[in-house]
Amino acid sequence: GLTVETVLKVHEGRPNIEDAIRSGEIQLVINTPVGRQAAHDDKYLRRAAIDYAVTTVTTLAGARAAVEGIAALQGQHLEVAALQDIHG
Repeated sequence: GLTVETVLKVHEGRPNIEDAIRSGEIQLVINTPVGRQAAHDDKYLRRAAIDYAVTTVTTLAGARAAVEGIAALQGQHLEVAALQDIHG
């Protein structure tokens, strides 16, 4: 199933989001940084996400789309098609 958790930001202490990414506990990051401290933390979060191939979403619209997509795929068959086949 899908589990949503809030974890500590980098500046809030440890274990934090960066630690959780590096340990493989995080599979998707939804991060909407606002403010100077958030921008500072975002740098470390993005670096860890890139290093460990964790998908990162940075807008609320993107987060909504990702969550809706995950929910739609739960227990359903996924078909792959080329974009040209759909709109060709």
